[in-house]
Amino acid sequence: MRIAILNWSGRKVGGIETYLSALIPALVNAGHEVGFFCEVDQPVERDQISLPPAVQSWCVSTLGKGPALQALRDWQPDLLYTHKLENPELEAETLTIARAVFFAHDYHGMCISGTKTHQFPRARPCDRKFGAACLLHYFPQRCGGLNPITMMQLYSLQTRRTELLCRYDAVVTHSDYMRGELIKHGVSPERAYSFPFLVEAQRCRTSAGAHVPSSDQNGAHRTGKESQVQLVFSGRMEQLKGGHILLEAMPEVQRALAKKVRVVFAGDGRKRGAWEEQAGRLLRQHGELEIEFVGWLDSARLELLLDQSDLMVAPSLWPEPFGLAGPEAGLCGLPAAAFAVGGIPGWLEDGVNGYLAPGDPPTAKGLAEAIIHCLKSPETHAHLRRGAARLAAQYNMENHLTNLMSVLDRVRRA
Repeated sequence: MRIAILNWSGRKVGGIETYLSALIPALVNAGHEVGFFCEVDQPVERDQISLPPAVQSWCVSTLGKGPALQALRDWQPDLLYTHKLENPELEAETLTIARAVFFAHDYHGMCISGTKTHQFPRARPCDRKFGAACLLHYFPQRCGGLNPITMMQLYSLQTRRTELLCRYDAVVTHSDYMRGELIKHGVSPERAYSFPFLVEAQRCRTSAGAHVPSSDQNGAHRTGKESQVQLVFSGRMEQLKGGHILLEAMPEVQRALAKKVRVVFAGDGRKRGAWEEQAGRLLRQHGELEIEFVGWLDSARLELLLDQSDLMVAPSLWPEPFGLAGPEAGLCGLPAAAFAVGGIPGWLEDGVNGYLAPGDPPTAKGLAEAIIHCLKSPETHAHLRRGAARLAAQYNMENHLTNLMSVLDRVRRA
């Protein structure tokens, strides 16, 4: 099959580009012809998506809009596999070239701000269907900023994206929750698909499955019998990622576990400074807490951190479409505690690979209870580690590619 993959950037900016960097070579190795079309080759400080030599590519910012579209049309793809395009008019023109499948990584065409979250009087997920009524809630419930011009511009953009979303021959996504959102916003159930996403394996994962460190492996892993437990937060440090709620939960966690609790924050973002100040106040009041901010880590250092930790905490307050950090940690045999929001309950099962806290509204008390459940005994923790490795193993290339090609074949034959 001749497949053109479309994305806004040709650089490794985030999770979408990491996914494409793994998927494109796999498609080529499976015998498909692949082309890559992007809007920009930015930001320049990020690495380019590595394309196999056989993959042709076209960039709008380099060739110009008309020539890039014509080059894609002349290549005569059997099918377009579109991810995120910033310009809706460009996206509309691509839909005239070939049948198309869209991957809904986020709330593209389903929310003015893209967060699906009300932030006033406190952060909680929004279950509304996107439409004109959202304009009435935007300011009172702090769905986004306070600029009315920006609000109307975003509303117009997302309205156009909603229209385009319903023009695709199929829409695929990585959680049943997101599939439900797509159907709510006009994609017919027959054209909406969800199946296991592709999660990149860390080196701690062996060919036979996830490597689960045990307490006798040079003492690297703590089973809960020792005097300290280590929690890890990994991701962007933004308000809706909930790091401040995790910090609020720590005193109760420490009291319940009656041992030293260490929390490592890996990542960066606009709220890092505020969280560090909050952590400083906690440390002055609670001597049995240890909190460290280590910034962004490369894959090797992140793997080492996961391997030495007891629990991944994903305290997102917004309805994460999937929540990649949890399954990534699961590949290293690390269980998780998180709020039951968005697509997270699709991969996190109570008592199997971690515990969920109520997500509407998300509270520090609820998160603390979920963390305590995970770490309350060595036997429970060991059981959750095995479950984390087992459930995360489904997010492999073979499963993902099999499901994806089933959809692409169906669309091509239609």
